[in-house]
Amino acid sequence: MAGIGVNLNRIYGKRTLTTNLLGFGYSAVVTVAPMFLIIGTIFLMSGALGFSKIGYAARELFACTVLYIFIFSLLTAAPFNAVLSRYMSDVIYEERYEDILPCFYLGLCMNILLSCLLGIPFCIREYLVGHVGIFYVFAGFCGYIALVLVFYSMLYLSICKDYKKISFFFLIGMVVSFLLAFVLVKGLRWEVTEGMLFALVVGFFVIACLETAMVKRYFKKNSQRYKPVLGYFQKYWMLVVTNFLYILGLYIHNFVFWTTDLKMTVKNTFICAPQYDLATCLAMFTNISATIIFISRIEMHFHEKYKAYSEAVIGGRGADIRSAKNRMFHQLAAEIMNLVRIQFIISVIVFLLCIVILPQFGFSGLVMRIYPSLAAAYFILFVMYSAIIFLYYFNDMFGAMVTAACFAAGALAGSIVSSRFSEIWYGIGLAFGAFIGWLIAYKRLRWVEKNMDVHVFCQGSILKRGKGEFVSSKVYDAYQKGDGAETKQ
Repeated sequence: MAGIGVNLNRIYGKRTLTTNLLGFGYSAVVTVAPMFLIIGTIFLMSGALGFSKIGYAARELFACTVLYIFIFSLLTAAPFNAVLSRYMSDVIYEERYEDILPCFYLGLCMNILLSCLLGIPFCIREYLVGHVGIFYVFAGFCGYIALVLVFYSMLYLSICKDYKKISFFFLIGMVVSFLLAFVLVKGLRWEVTEGMLFALVVGFFVIACLETAMVKRYFKKNSQRYKPVLGYFQKYWMLVVTNFLYILGLYIHNFVFWTTDLKMTVKNTFICAPQYDLATCLAMFTNISATIIFISRIEMHFHEKYKAYSEAVIGGRGADIRSAKNRMFHQLAAEIMNLVRIQFIISVIVFLLCIVILPQFGFSGLVMRIYPSLAAAYFILFVMYSAIIFLYYFNDMFGAMVTAACFAAGALAGSIVSSRFSEIWYGIGLAFGAFIGWLIAYKRLRWVEKNMDVHVFCQGSILKRGKGEFVSSKVYDAYQKGDGAETKQ
């Protein structure tokens, strides 16, 4: 998210309550606004179109369809985002802008291919086994592919630091969705769920088209160099594994509880656990401000120290390098502690508000018994993710991969165990996985700090590496003259 620091420093620099609120709002716009726009649009559609008055089966089918669209579009995009982001950053640094479009097209084809390999068999089962209407199935598949395109194109605009336009495109798409749903249901008398789903699909495609058009507006030349992009997947395969395992860990605890007594099967196809999934959503929103706080503080404070250290490495004295390194790691520790302190206060306040207010809106019973442990788990999870970001800063891909693997494995094992406990302990499995991941990331950051000089100065090689036959170790042939003849030794 490098690039928003300048604006944040300008906003926060006035040091008033109003500017602090403006800075927090700006951070929210460039981080979580798209998600809130989609959720808000769905709620507005539900209220305006009488969603609560239709049959229970139809409501659950729509809810499961939207849930699956979001989860699996994120999972299929995960293996590509980190590597392509790294490739784009390197290309932009080297000012080879003509290589952006080959990366965009090749990554898009790979992402769509993987998404179709997973989505088409599921849709066939939904139609043949679940007996869901062909139009509804096709609309769901189109929504899934459209959201894949949206998440994929967001990556390129994020690299270009065009965060406000991303949020603006989401606003346009969701306005189109709401108006279209209203016309379809109220004007053309479509069924409520079909109208809402089709309208969302159109909105997602509008967002994807706007994002793609902006990418092509920024990068007009195409070098046709596709092979280097594939080379990055081989070179940085750890990034593929790390990002996929982290996203998988976010949902693997849900998958575990989809197999318990809480599960509900819709149309013999969709499986979910409504109470646990809703508690998960509430817990995530309780701690979502951690993302905003972390982005704001890392842009305003840590990035400056990291830049100073990088400049010292390029042309500074040994004493300057050591001093800059110490300041950088002191700032890193301070940012993590500040994130924990600030987010803890916010999470406690939001938690208490949810406990008091949500039961008045029908959120009670099992959902509210599961919610507290999940809220604690997501608090640890977002702190762990901040440590992974710092590992990315130091190019410690192995440490990030081990952290993500331990997080996913711990969340899986912990959720299997916690599913056998009472409801108030269901979220402990995710908390266990996040805590294990945090410990690994913290230990790895300490290791990086102790071995920073080796990590920075001893990673290169004098000779250029290449592939071919091994060079012979023989340096020369020795000959000895004797009796009028030469003998080879």
